[in-house]
Order: sequence, then C-alpha cells, then structure tokens
Amino acid sequence: QAQLVESGGGLVQAGGSLRLSCVASGSIFSQANVMGWYRRAPGKQREVVATNTKNGTPYYTDAVKGRFTFSRDNAKNTVYLQMNSLKPEDTAVYYCAAFWAGLWNWGQGTQVSVSS
Repeated sequence: QAQLVESGGGLVQAGGSLRLSCVASGSIFSQANVMGWYRRAPGKQREVVATNTKNGTPYYTDAVKGRFTFSRDNAKNTVYLQMNSLKPEDTAVYYCAAFWAGLWNWGQGTQVSVSS
C-alpha cells in the first residue's frame, strides 16, 4: 500500500496562506493515475479540493478556484497545495490522496484552521 505523508497544516488568520506538502513513497508518482487533495470540515463529508492526472490540468472545486494551486515535484515525490486568501470556511482536515493499484490511498491528514 502506498504511503502518503502530509505536512504544512496549522492555524492562520483569514486572508493568510499555507502550503501543504505530501510526500509519496515508492513508485507512486510514476504509477498513480490521479493525485489530489481532499478535505473534511467538522460535521461535513469529505470533499475534493483539487486533483491532477499525470499529464493533465489540475481540477479545482469551485470554492477554492483562484485561491489554491496544486503542483507537483516528481524529483521529490511530492505534491503541494498552495492555499492563499484563506477563509474560515476552509477550516478542515486536509488529506492527500492517490489513485494507485486500483485503489484510493490516503494520508493521515493535516489540520488547517483559519480564524476570522
């Protein structure tokens, strides 16, 4: 099973920025069809934030378009989520995910809290 380790979460004031990182183990970067970021806010279901196929254009959910940017560094086996102009409604546990070997694989999550 792939291992995905997120980091970069924290507490920030509204309007601030954070960059999440996700380091993937093994050959996931060369084999995963899709990598992405999801989040689960308190009392809500997990939702997609941004996803990216190997050679495609990133997809962003409407709520984060223009504020969040998905990127990847294949040499470091790492994907990033740059989050700017953060809002209190962005508060959630953010998960890195990879569709690999026919399954969605998940990291342990990193907490992002945005104060008003």
